[in-house]
Formats: sequence, structure tokens, C-alpha cells
Amino acid sequence: MTKPIEVIDVPARTGRMVALKAGDLVDVVNVHGGQVVDTWAFAQHDPSECLSMEHSHVLHYRLNFKPGDKLCTDQWRTILTFVEDTSPGIHDTLCPACCAPSYNIFYGHQGYHDNCSDNLKGQFAALGVPFHRVPTPWNLFMETIVENSNDMKDMPSTTKAGQYVRLRAEMDCYFAVSACPQDLIVINGDDGVPRDIALHIRRGSKTV
Repeated sequence: MTKPIEVIDVPARTGRMVALKAGDLVDVVNVHGGQVVDTWAFAQHDPSECLSMEHSHVLHYRLNFKPGDKLCTDQWRTILTFVEDTSPGIHDTLCPACCAPSYNIFYGHQGYHDNCSDNLKGQFAALGVPFHRVPTPWNLFMETIVENSNDMKDMPSTTKAGQYVRLRAEMDCYFAVSACPQDLIVINGDDGVPRDIALHIRRGSKTV
């Protein structure tokens, strides 16, 4: 029997966090194309334990992940499985989440700017979950690449409308995303305009 799909719309520049059970599938859908999505997961039993880019790098001994990879927490426990990817397959694992100070430090922006760090903090508050820190996110669809010189270079995301990444929860977790508000450099598509994304969730799916 086909599981019904729960659709959660995430407006541009905002975040969303949902509780997943082990076995749930979630598609992070680039509705309009070109949108970078900061992505996190936190263990429900103890939200201080979280998806760790650093530990997952070492687990696979590479900087990028591919379908079939298990992604682990900072306690070396598997929290997500990377199931499927219909995008070009470039997802940054190095950059921290943007925050209010970063827009001033790197771009000279004066005053407040929407940012992924505050989007995540706001979602913890909305669900009443204890907040600990903002870990390095998995920046889905973000084409910040490492060149041969070891320099990092930002490129516009080439993800097309409707393309997605599918993940499976391997433990009960809080899954969080932020439709990145970055509009001062061109990473959100060729025009640098933040856009909506969506989460498509299939509850209780033990297999793909």
C-alpha cells in the first residue's frame, strides 16, 4: 500500500523543523529550482546529539556524500541515510550556516538580515525543543566547490525545478531546513533570489 505524502511548504527565507520517526522518508524538494537548503537533524532523545558533517566526512573519508551513504551524528550513530538524488548532485558540506554577523563581516550589510541560524533557532522555540547550538549544516543544492588550489568558490545552484534529495530517518529525530535567505551573492540560482522549497514526507516507510 502506497504511503500518503505529507507536504510541508517552506516559504523563501524561512525555516521549518519536523519530528521524524525511524523509517520515515523525507524529500527536500527544490520547487522552483536554484534554491540552497541548509539541512540539519537532531536526535529526539537528546537534541545536543546532531548530524555532523565532520564525523560523516571521516566515516566515508570524502568531502561529499552520495546516495547509499549513511550519515552520522557527533556520537558516531547513524541518523540519516542518503537515499536518492535527482539534482546535479553538488551539495556543500563545509560552510557554516549564515548568521546576522556574517552578512556584515563578509558583505558589509548594515542592520539585520534574515539568516539560516536564526531560522533554526526559531524552529526550536516553535516546537519547544531545547536549543544547544547551530551545527554546520548539510547545504543541499549549494554549489560551493573546492578547486585544485584548495580555494573555495561559490557558484549559482544549477538545481532545476522539482528536483529533490530523498533521505530516510534512521532514528527518531528532529529534521530541520532553512530556505537560505542569501541575496547578496549569487548562490540561489542565476539571479540570486531566494525561493520557496517543500518537504514531502512519507511516514513509516521502512523501504524505498
